[in-house]
Amino acid sequence: MGDHAAFGLLFDSLIFDTGSSVRRFVDVFILVYILLLFAYILTSWIRLPYRPWLNRVQRFLYDVCDPYLRLFRRFLPPLGPLDLSPMVAVITLILVQRLLGALIEAVL
Repeated sequence: MGDHAAFGLLFDSLIFDTGSSVRRFVDVFILVYILLLFAYILTSWIRLPYRPWLNRVQRFLYDVCDPYLRLFRRFLPPLGPLDLSPMVAVITLILVQRLLGALIEAVL
């Protein structure tokens, strides 16, 4: 009976570690994406000097962030020069992070 109890504890800790790892992955992924969104916003506000590597960085940020922001720009028209889609996009990511975290904890 002792071996079965030890196996059960090992299995439970393995499941807990998997759930913890999945949640940590989701948290880090969303944090990195939010940081990329902030970098995209800053580079769109600031006129950067022309450098080939800076151009590649801006293009990468555009390719990664703009498709997600376009989802919100469809429903949120700009208010003059102010674009609210990045703010709504970040808030949505934070809400999704919390929802997924609660779902992962409930399942595992």
